[in-house]
Amino acid sequence: MAKRVTGAFSSTNSTQSPQGGIFAARVREIILDDTSNPEIFKSTGEWSGIGTIFFSLIGNSNSSKNPYSADKAYPLFPNQKIYPLKNEIVYIISLPTPKIQGAVSSQRFYYFQPVNLWSNNHHNAIPDPTNTPLVPNSQQQDYIETSAGVVRRVTDGGTEIDLGRTFTENLNIKTLQPYEGDIIYEGRWGQGLRFGSTIKNSSILNPWSKTGTDGDPITILRNSQYDDGKDPWVPQVEDINKEGSAIYMTSTQNIPIEASSKSYKSYSSAPSTPDKYEGEQIILNSGRLVFNTKEDSILFSSKDSINLNAITSVNIDAPKTILQSNEVYLGDKNASEPVILGNKFLNDMSKLLTQLIALGTALQVPVGTPVPFVPHAAIPVPAVNVTQTATEMLNKIQTYKSKVSKTK
Repeated sequence: MAKRVTGAFSSTNSTQSPQGGIFAARVREIILDDTSNPEIFKSTGEWSGIGTIFFSLIGNSNSSKNPYSADKAYPLFPNQKIYPLKNEIVYIISLPTPKIQGAVSSQRFYYFQPVNLWSNNHHNAIPDPTNTPLVPNSQQQDYIETSAGVVRRVTDGGTEIDLGRTFTENLNIKTLQPYEGDIIYEGRWGQGLRFGSTIKNSSILNPWSKTGTDGDPITILRNSQYDDGKDPWVPQVEDINKEGSAIYMTSTQNIPIEASSKSYKSYSSAPSTPDKYEGEQIILNSGRLVFNTKEDSILFSSKDSINLNAITSVNIDAPKTILQSNEVYLGDKNASEPVILGNKFLNDMSKLLTQLIALGTALQVPVGTPVPFVPHAAIPVPAVNVTQTATEMLNKIQTYKSKVSKTK
């Protein structure tokens, strides 16, 4: 008599599930929150039961229309969560429950990640032949017999596989093109993490293997794929200029990124442009980058230079902006005119204006030769004007200073 586990921590006899070992099963339902089915959520262990699946053995889909009446299994690995979809196939094993301290023989089912039926990162579900015809008429063209076996290639944009309440099949999701030695992790929606290397003589070329030596490591993280115009079942090679947000970590590789702005006129000897550099670097590429700290500072440190390059402007908004530097060039890298020190200049200017006022006042009295007295009529009017102008400048001398910019 075979033995199965039912409930969270109990065992009963049944003829449905095999005893011991690992067996294949079809996912009928999965618990991912506390609201879709609160009663089932509670019975599976509440939050500790997230990821619990209800399953049927292959070839025995359970005659009940209620999927929650089927056996259940819990995620096997605590740190790696790959939750299956409805109608995906998983391997299941019977292992101890948390009640092992009180009952050594207490066991329940745990499941591995979905079986790779279609070699597709998006989903690997297949219709249940015990509840429906082997292949529904509307899906017959989806399943193609080849020399390698049955493959699924949907060409009309239609699909009727039940994948769950919210998961909508996207027939255009591609897998990543592998290269020798790669370790690749892929999400269901075109995300990818590649631990790869330079592969110079591969039959399928990639954009990072033009420099360096075979085996030089590279790590690529991308958030979404791009439309390359090929059939969705043809694997795709990353392209930093076409895909969604991406991070590239290189060792010797040259990444042909198309930078939005490449004006380096402020340099006497400009750095290598992003698309020409070869060596260790980290490239972040996205529609927008946000760097934010909630507690401390953002620190940029460079052995050479830090370049801010933009098509429109470079804006700094802060209560205080401090530039600590031995030399500051404004307007051009070859700027040679020094900026006047405001306080020193205005102090000296105040003294000069005071003296001009005194001189102008004295010259306002006509002067001439003592005997006979002949007034010099051309002096008084300019003297009045100089005195008036100097007085006005002296009265507003402090307004000549910037309230924002300061220098040393």
